[in-house]
Amino acid sequence: RSIVRQSKFRHVFGQAVKADQCYDDIRVSKVTWDSSFCAVNPKFLAVIVESSGGGAFLVLPVHKTGRVDKNYPLVVGHSGPVLDIDWCPHDDNILASCSEDCTAMVWQIPDHTLTRPLSDPVVVLEGHSKRVGIVSWHPTARNILLTAGSDNLIIIWNVGTGEPLLSMDDHPDLIYSISWNRNGSLFCTTCKDR
Repeated sequence: RSIVRQSKFRHVFGQAVKADQCYDDIRVSKVTWDSSFCAVNPKFLAVIVESSGGGAFLVLPVHKTGRVDKNYPLVVGHSGPVLDIDWCPHDDNILASCSEDCTAMVWQIPDHTLTRPLSDPVVVLEGHSKRVGIVSWHPTARNILLTAGSDNLIIIWNVGTGEPLLSMDDHPDLIYSISWNRNGSLFCTTCKDR
């Protein structure tokens, strides 16, 4: 009987992706919040990038791999660094972003490649008193978005009207993450409390 246990993965091998199938030369943001710096759906890849004078993110068609031109048009509109982004599960052209400027914004991304910077959001959601670090779309209900910020506040928004549906301030400290259950009847949060 052998003392050393063999790995289940001893016959699994990886293969590096070719350079022409990668995205190259993207200046990913160094501003951190424990959230995603990129989001992908069947049409687009969105990445939060470094920018001067506010927050920005890059939206590329998924099939457009290779080196990204440093002058590629960005989605700009936040006055502070962007902290989180999330694609709408019901429409592949709708993206939500949140920022240190205490707002969340919803963007309509055109089907064609951007030719100039996109600076006009569909709606601006203002209700937090401190930076907003988490955005999450409801998995089954259209136009419902959840935001959480440094003010320990969770707001569920009706994006169609731009109005808050529900506001919760039950957390005693910073909210780290939020996750909806499969049908959207519940969501779970974690926070810094002891």
